[in-house]
Amino acid sequence: MSRKKIEIYDTTLRDGNQGEGVNLSLADKLDIAHELDAMGVDFIEGGWPGSNPKDDEFFARAQALELKHAKITAFGSTHRSSVEPAEDHFLQQLVAAKADVTCIFGKSWDLHVEQALRVSAERNLEMIQGSVSYLREATGQPVFYDAEHFFDGFKSDPGYALACLLAAYDGGAERIILCDTNGGVMPHELGAAVREVRKEIPGISLGIHVHNDGGLGVANTLRAIEEGVVQVQGTINGIGERCGNVDLTSVIGNLELKLGYQCVPEGRLKDLTGLSRKVWEYLGIQGPSGQPFVGPSAFAHKGGVHVSAVQRNPGTYEHVDPELVGNSRKILISELAGGSNLRAKLANRYPELEDTGAARAILEEVQDREHAGYSYEKADGSFDLVVRRHIGKFKPVFEPLYYRIYSPSNEEHSDSDGLIEASVKIRVGEEIRLCAAEGNGPVDALNHALQKALCEEFPVVGELHLTDYSVRVVNSTQETAAKVRVYLEHSFEGEIFGTIGVNVDIIKASWNALIEAYQYALMQHVDFEREVREASSGDA
Repeated sequence: MSRKKIEIYDTTLRDGNQGEGVNLSLADKLDIAHELDAMGVDFIEGGWPGSNPKDDEFFARAQALELKHAKITAFGSTHRSSVEPAEDHFLQQLVAAKADVTCIFGKSWDLHVEQALRVSAERNLEMIQGSVSYLREATGQPVFYDAEHFFDGFKSDPGYALACLLAAYDGGAERIILCDTNGGVMPHELGAAVREVRKEIPGISLGIHVHNDGGLGVANTLRAIEEGVVQVQGTINGIGERCGNVDLTSVIGNLELKLGYQCVPEGRLKDLTGLSRKVWEYLGIQGPSGQPFVGPSAFAHKGGVHVSAVQRNPGTYEHVDPELVGNSRKILISELAGGSNLRAKLANRYPELEDTGAARAILEEVQDREHAGYSYEKADGSFDLVVRRHIGKFKPVFEPLYYRIYSPSNEEHSDSDGLIEASVKIRVGEEIRLCAAEGNGPVDALNHALQKALCEEFPVVGELHLTDYSVRVVNSTQETAAKVRVYLEHSFEGEIFGTIGVNVDIIKASWNALIEAYQYALMQHVDFEREVREASSGDA
């Protein structure tokens, strides 16, 4: 049985780009357009032709995008009150953009007509109908109409707000989108307004465009669809001005998995998490960990009771299967964890935990360490070393002996380019190695020196790359005597892992986290090589 189709109109490249801290380059916009097309969205709003050179260039380049599914949409407004449509500069730019669809907005709130446009109510209706009619004829392509501030206008003067929609409808708008531009409408108000629109203009095809200022963007969108709306406008990850637009990842997840609608082609829903994270990467922003459906913590379980239940039946604490949206379950280790957390997290790597009494001892150590300021939720590398110590698999590949940091004096600083020098002394087997190196700061210098000391014996350390470094004060009430928690994230042979160090001395804490990163990576590598050798000898 076929499912009802809901059109997905993405406005990340235009409306989303208005969010604070968001600044997409032309290359970013073109790349994201390809990602959106691969996801299967129906419309991609590329920008406002004539408003800035970047958007003009986007539409020039869009002709060669070779999209397989999505249609490119150009955005603009109704013509200015002082001219007619054929004489309006921005309408001409919309025509010149040669987009697949044109979408314009106009005023639906009498307050805006009187105070923002400063025109008569009748002139505003003429501008709406005339602009839609002109663009439809001039482009030969569909025209959508965004009824800006519709719900506020409907509260103020229902008759006039409906008249604005009728003007667009009479002008030939293929879709009329009801906008909660201020993001403050309540779901019951929105539902009543949509019902009234459909009653008064029976043949109308409606879309919904809401902002999230009241935290109700998704709820309002779903309510509109229940009332018969066929198109959703929003942004990936909900980026946008003020509190953002409605988050299309949540809308798509709920419509597809909870309400039985079809938003994207069959098989594409599993790409939703990947799309979300790619967009965050383009923005250079770390998205909310708890973002519904697609966030890193959307299916993360920490409490021992929860993990135990999920292991028996995922439906006990997961509203959908994470794999349906391309996400995955995450088992967290902390002082709140139970034995079930350990067994679930380590079942594949250390199955022997089932047969030993080590689990309780590991949990007790984790609890003691977290009381002292550690946190193992993201520090999988450090946690793995704790486990290895308790099950007899901790076989360090080197022994750290000491480190020293040397900072040039002010007189020497001008010749050093601000570099810090560090020396480290380690034992590898029976050999003592002392190496020095420079770096941009003490931690970078320590990293270079340690890598230099290990590279002869273990050339693979060249594949270990620091990807994140963060510091947090643990017990701030102690002021300058407070401990700091250093978190390091590394990539190594396709794996991303974290390690942690805690000390009153930030350099010491960083050194401890760095040592654990190298120990973890090299133990993994040595174990892998041993398994390969054993498998080869077995085959022989």
